[in-house]
Amino acid sequence: MAFERMVHDESFVSELLTRAVGLLGLERPKAVRIRSGKDAVAVTASELAAADLKARHAGEATMLFSLRVPFLHLEKEAGATDVRPDFAIVVPQSGSPAPGSWLVMGDAKDFERVRARIDDGRMLKGFLQVALGAESAAAWSKLPRAMAVHRFGVLAVPRNAYLRPEAVVEDLADHRREVRVRVEERIAALGALQAVPSTPDELRAHVDHVAATYDPTTCPTCSLFRYCRGELRGSGDPTAVLTEIGVRPAQRAAVLGLVDGTGVAPPPSAPASLVAAVEATVSGLPVRTGRLRIDAVGQPGCINVVAVKSDAAALGVHGIAVQRIDGSGTEPWQRRTFERTNATETRHAAMSLLGAGVREVLAAGHGPVHLVVPDKPTADLLVSIADSLAGVELSRLRWLRDLAEGREILTFDGEPATLPDALDDDARTAVSLLLEEDRARAFGLRQPVVDLRAVVTTYLTPGGPRSDAGRLDYLLAWAEATTPLEHRAVTDAIADGSDTPGARLSTELSDQVHDAGRPGRGDPVRYQQLVDEALDYRIDVLNRSVAFLDTLPNSRLRPAYRALEQDAQTVWGRRLALQASDLVRFSRTYRYWRNAQVDMLDADRKCRDQLAALVDDQVAHDRAADAGVRELAVATVVGLAPLRLEVASRQMKDGSVVVLLHGPSGPAVEGDVDLTVQATSFKLGRMAIGRLTDDGEPGLLWEPVVTPALALGDRVVLGDAEWLGGGYKSGHEMAIKRPGVDGLAAPGQDCTPDSYATDPAGHQWCCRPHEAAEAEWSDTIAERRSRGELNPEVWPPVIDEERFDPADGEDPVPGTDPGPVPADLTLDDLD
Repeated sequence: MAFERMVHDESFVSELLTRAVGLLGLERPKAVRIRSGKDAVAVTASELAAADLKARHAGEATMLFSLRVPFLHLEKEAGATDVRPDFAIVVPQSGSPAPGSWLVMGDAKDFERVRARIDDGRMLKGFLQVALGAESAAAWSKLPRAMAVHRFGVLAVPRNAYLRPEAVVEDLADHRREVRVRVEERIAALGALQAVPSTPDELRAHVDHVAATYDPTTCPTCSLFRYCRGELRGSGDPTAVLTEIGVRPAQRAAVLGLVDGTGVAPPPSAPASLVAAVEATVSGLPVRTGRLRIDAVGQPGCINVVAVKSDAAALGVHGIAVQRIDGSGTEPWQRRTFERTNATETRHAAMSLLGAGVREVLAAGHGPVHLVVPDKPTADLLVSIADSLAGVELSRLRWLRDLAEGREILTFDGEPATLPDALDDDARTAVSLLLEEDRARAFGLRQPVVDLRAVVTTYLTPGGPRSDAGRLDYLLAWAEATTPLEHRAVTDAIADGSDTPGARLSTELSDQVHDAGRPGRGDPVRYQQLVDEALDYRIDVLNRSVAFLDTLPNSRLRPAYRALEQDAQTVWGRRLALQASDLVRFSRTYRYWRNAQVDMLDADRKCRDQLAALVDDQVAHDRAADAGVRELAVATVVGLAPLRLEVASRQMKDGSVVVLLHGPSGPAVEGDVDLTVQATSFKLGRMAIGRLTDDGEPGLLWEPVVTPALALGDRVVLGDAEWLGGGYKSGHEMAIKRPGVDGLAAPGQDCTPDSYATDPAGHQWCCRPHEAAEAEWSDTIAERRSRGELNPEVWPPVIDEERFDPADGEDPVPGTDPGPVPADLTLDDLD
């Protein structure tokens, strides 16, 4: 709630209002007023009337807070819940004098920016809430006659890592239609219900017979989640467990025999991953996927990282621990605990600690570098910190140019700025590597940051709800199981525990750490203890997860996966060495680079699918059973001399050349197969490749050059040889084409530290240092400012796409206390 209150702060109202009005294309107001509806319907009506008069006769804009408006179509219903928008803006309509006023509805949402952006789903939810306020206001009988609700609405969201509000506007037409239809549906249902007061026992009896659409992934935010789950757990219906663990209704019939005691085997078309999940739930033991190890976890060059995030700030960090793997087996963990969780120097220190490990890896020749984290939120936190520091560093380089030219250093909006400290070498190394991961996040074969949770899920399938597998400690409980587990007990133990394996703390522990760490009012000793204990838990879970992975055999293709990352990091190394484009954030990449990525992504996706089909039996069977996949198919051996296959695909027919990918003994590539890692491909020899022939006999005749060991009735997975790079004269070789590296806007092999200085035009798009690029941009900004083309002189205001210009290293209102959560709000209301 702290952010919502900061939107009301006088230091932000004028900026937020003028930005919103400017984005809406309205005239610049002559003055700005701040008023409150005092969370009362009558006061809100009075303030709207006064704001309407000020807008029409004085040209003033009014920011209204603490509004309360009757719910749409329920204005006359006693006891109905009112709509409570965070704010609304009243501005004059065009004309002099203004013929009327606009009411622009708004809401403040402390949506966290993950990797510099806010999730589209959250923004949609926010604008739907704004639309409900707009519809309710438009239908309100107390709305001033000359006032109209504007077609657009405003969301105030954090501009960057600091709690500085930014206005985002959107057309509400579609949202308002949807809200209106939904409300009318609910009111009609309420009218048909003819509800009467009920006792708790009567209400319980009513709820007991209502069939709920239960989904363990989406239902946890509902206040009835535990009740519905308890009903399923106590049900005598054998299909209830399928509902409980999240099996979709259309798939339940296929796996019913696994839970109803009949023992009926699932049909061959049932996804192997689904069957494995149900079998694990019933047996209490995990099911191995059959994939051998292809990940880099535990190898020299890996850096294990755990962090404890502060919930009081978007990028706040309580503590971080780092371990560089050098192969000795006795690598120590290095820790840091921070009292000023959201200070810029805290982020600097965290990156310096991480960068020192990266530097040591590169110095020892153990590359490529892999940062191993417990889960994706930890990776997102690190990348978001790097994104923030990169923006601050680029601002610093521009301001250095301003100082050199005798200009005052100003933010993009023309406010006085404070020159931040420079990134040290280690911090810049870490920031650069994390931004490399951010730019490469769409590439499935890149792994500069390794999500350990995702790695573990590729090797085993746990029982219980699939959504529970989103936590590494839950997976670890199954991975370490030697006796059958009760999946519900594991779920409850994880959910009820106060410890978490990733960066985010549980609510209980977060509150304790926050209270102990409050400057001047906390307990420093207790704070240190809590942070150390949180780090200990994360380190223990990570170490045990690595130990589990070490028990798995390696795949023949493990070096191939790491070779792909090595090629890509060679280009990154040149960026870092020449400090050219190494601080370019994903959100600020060149348009031509993003367009060129389309072809690179296609090549990466194809190679990823090919390698996955080769090494992962479960993935290969699932894709082969998918009617939309033409490259893979399931076949059954119906003859041995000669070899005959009954292929369950119309794509693989007479004349098709196919290769055996998976047989009864597992992936064919893990057998007696030759592997050569070439510069442009991974060449495989001694593969069972042959043409299918329809000779009129049952099945299709298949005569591969290398005959595999098969038996009658064996189910195998075949791949299209052309798709997999076959066609060699030998008849048993194929080559998986390696995707090219991303060398656009990056120094070439012949670029040197002096290349740009000696030939600026020839090296403008490859090795131009950030210092030169930012100096040029600084001059451009100064010229535009001198012509009055920038804020605050220009109208409408110019939007700073960079979103990074901190005046100092603190939140604008560091003493703001979030306060208690209002009792009348649900979890969905706060999101």
